[in-house]
Amino acid sequence: MVISLLLWRRKALTNIEMGRLAERAAIRFLKRKGYRILHCNLRVKGGEIDIVAEHGDVLVFVEVKARSSDEFGRPAEAVNERKQKRLTKLALQYIAEHERYCRDCRFDVVEVYMNRYGRIERINLIADAFDARQ
Repeated sequence: MVISLLLWRRKALTNIEMGRLAERAAIRFLKRKGYRILHCNLRVKGGEIDIVAEHGDVLVFVEVKARSSDEFGRPAEAVNERKQKRLTKLALQYIAEHERYCRDCRFDVVEVYMNRYGRIERINLIADAFDARQ
């Protein structure tokens, strides 16, 4: 019995499990940085916004990217031009549906580095990661 317990290992997380864990870690991280979380995994026509938050008077749309290594590039590099355009469209739709007045907005990216078993190694915030005026 003791030997079998010592040999047991936790299975590696699936990509979906890693994504969920990364988003929860990102939310805790952003709250510590003074962000007020408004929505998580918000479905709007055309897609999903990972996190909508306020940071001071600024409305912030946050994309969370998780990786277990830099082997395929930094997580933020996955937010390419095509993804930026899609996020911009989703943000404009959110603003049209939820905001009563104009205010400053920005797009942040949170990079979450974790091992395949879910241990968070490092979190990086890239504030104002890209410009929506493309």
